[in-house]
Amino acid sequence: MTAPRATVTCPDCDLEETFTKLRDARLAVDRHQRETGHDPTWRLGRLDPGVERAGDAATACGRTREDCGGALTPFTERRE
Repeated sequence: MTAPRATVTCPDCDLEETFTKLRDARLAVDRHQRETGHDPTWRLGRLDPGVERAGDAATACGRTREDCGGALTPFTERRE
């Protein structure tokens, strides 16, 4: 069995579903909002290691390069 990629839960009811595809999880969030007016959340499982490294290197967390020590990587170098 494939490991869950996302879990959708709702603090307003007993909704808890796991999904192997992120698209299906996103659709479940949208559907639950539309049908109930609730505000469900989703929790992502681990991504592939290469995706996590790229996100870390690209400061996808929202921090600036300076906050992360200012190191340049292939993802943060400015191309002239």
